Amino acid sequence: MSETEGGKDRRAHVYVSGIVQGVAFRYYAQHKAGELGVSGWVKNLPDGRVEAVFEGDPDRVDEIVDWCESGPSSADVEEVTVEDETPEGLTGFEVR
Repeated sequence: MSETEGGKDRRAHVYVSGIVQGVAFRYYAQHKAGELGVSGWVKNLPDGRVEAVFEGDPDRVDEIVDWCESGPSSADVEEVTVEDETPEGLTGFEVR
């Protein structure tokens, strides 16, 4: 993968819809991000979707975005929307 503007990291802003709240999606995402060394955050939205930002090595960000397509076994993901943004240099990963 080529380097992105502003450095080598990728930032993916992700919206996940389906049965993704009340199934520990955010906590599994936090665990997966920790395994991959990806920074960012994840939160529930009032409309029932989950919103997340993942920053880091492009291959690892791709991996966690791919994981969002299915999520934890308790989830039923219907759609994942991804918007690439300029990385902000986030560190750590939080559940909001």
